[in-house]
Amino acid sequence: MWRSTIGKKTIVAVTGAILLGYLVLHMAGNLNSLFGPGGAEPRVDWYASWLREFGEPLLPYESVVWMVRAVLLTAVVVHIIGVVQLSARNRAARPAHFPARKIGRSWESRLMMLSGLLLLAFIVFHILQFTTLTIDVTPLEHGAVYANLYNAFQEWYFVAIYVVALVFLGLHLRHAIWSLAQTLGLDSPERNRGIRYGATGLTVLLVVGFALVPVLFWTGVLAAPDEESATAMINSLKGRA
Repeated sequence: MWRSTIGKKTIVAVTGAILLGYLVLHMAGNLNSLFGPGGAEPRVDWYASWLREFGEPLLPYESVVWMVRAVLLTAVVVHIIGVVQLSARNRAARPAHFPARKIGRSWESRLMMLSGLLLLAFIVFHILQFTTLTIDVTPLEHGAVYANLYNAFQEWYFVAIYVVALVFLGLHLRHAIWSLAQTLGLDSPERNRGIRYGATGLTVLLVVGFALVPVLFWTGVLAAPDEESATAMINSLKGRA
């Protein structure tokens, strides 16, 4: 299946669907930040703690999180390899000195490779900033999610990086969702308009949903974290370790 062009396209579509599903869930989780610093514990901190504890006591601490990470990493690697190989096959099948056909292609489709590369770079940056806490330009602490977000998005350049990345995410997603539907055979003349509207609507929902967090922190709509609750969360995680 992987060797055939149709099979490879199908695998790329399925891995893309997995990543799209994760984006929806990730956005929904991020929106817990909109509840603000809360009282004893910010809701987004509780949510992050719940993710790490999910499956206990049947499964070890953080095991489900690492399973999800393994699935996502596999999906990303397979998706990228598949796209690169399909692109190489298309170039190889084109006659020498024959220009790429651009008639009828949307500008989103023409930018798919560029937007994909930029998104991959952003994913690495995002992980280094908020997962491994390697990019610690602003104060960051394991477990203090709300405080980490607040501190990072007080800096305009971090807000700009995330908003620009979301623009490219929108460009990539709108065409990707439509291509996914075509590859999986979901398109038809009577459904195509609905699929295009659905792709646009879901793309707008994801871009706006993700953008709300940095923008609302930067504009001061979301209040500063309570230092006592952040310290309590950090101490709790250190106790688990």
